[in-house]
Amino acid sequence: MKSITPPDLRYSRLHARLGEFWPIVAGSAALAIIFATSVSFYMSFEEWDFWDSFYMTVITLSSVGFQEVRPLSQEARIFTSFLIFGGVGSFAFLAGSAAQLLVEGRINQLLGRRRVQKAIDRLENHFIICGYGRIGSIVAREIMREGHPLVVIEQDPDIIRRLELDNVLHLAGDATSDELLLAAGLTRARSLITALTQEAANVYVVLTARQLNPDIVIVSRADQESHISRLERAGADRVVLPHTIGGLRMAQSVLKPSVVNFIDMAVQGGLDLQMEELRIGPHSSLIGKNLIESQIRPRFNLIIIGIKHADEEMRFNPAPDAVINVGDRLLCIGKPENFLQIQEIL
Repeated sequence: MKSITPPDLRYSRLHARLGEFWPIVAGSAALAIIFATSVSFYMSFEEWDFWDSFYMTVITLSSVGFQEVRPLSQEARIFTSFLIFGGVGSFAFLAGSAAQLLVEGRINQLLGRRRVQKAIDRLENHFIICGYGRIGSIVAREIMREGHPLVVIEQDPDIIRRLELDNVLHLAGDATSDELLLAAGLTRARSLITALTQEAANVYVVLTARQLNPDIVIVSRADQESHISRLERAGADRVVLPHTIGGLRMAQSVLKPSVVNFIDMAVQGGLDLQMEELRIGPHSSLIGKNLIESQIRPRFNLIIIGIKHADEEMRFNPAPDAVINVGDRLLCIGKPENFLQIQEIL
């Protein structure tokens, strides 16, 4: 059965969509209703034709002071009196709302927001980043470096100005807002990363995003290990502790500097090598073959260092007879052109 949206909910959604243009739209709608009612009245009760009714309505609402088109009955004079009050009031409200936007210099800003929203509405399979602080900005930079589209949600005015200068698609506001998450294209997004500084806000964003899009991949920031379980229960697929990762990285930099340097160069493009995760699609010619039969190494010159079957942890250094199944993810190292070639059989 098709669900019916309550009128008050439809009204609130329309109000939120129009934003600060709402007074202008509401005033214009009220003026149009008054105009149509007036024309209908003169045609029905005074038995005038359409053009006389139209002209009488125009000169009445505009208050130009022209004489009546035809003699009016007592009822028509009473109606015309109320028409003047209602029409002039609606016009004054409409003019005042438009003047307020002009005086505050926000017309260009609002039009700019609508252009941004239209650009976001065209995105699919994109990333949403909640929070553009120290962690969120690094995440955004890496995603953009790989050429993927993204939308940032941020409410700090200083950071918003920086996003505008960097020409990053963004929405200004609270990331815990359902309407803002939907405006960012949550239902079409590939993944959501919440990097807010407050744990409660991250939990709420994760919970809301999981309810609005059960299939989206959610990665959340946490500052303490005790927060991990709460975020996972809320629906996060992965929880990252930035401080813990930073500490481990610093320790490995002094204990195993060569390994860390190699990983850095491979991941960040410092070498003519890349480390990529390849997903086996439902129509891949590799399904059912083991690693030897797949001929991935001799044919594409890619080294498979790990394989992740569905609902299992990543297995590193897989055996040559490990079978490739649909939905598996292969962790490989190789040259960029080799990764482009193998896409044909995935």
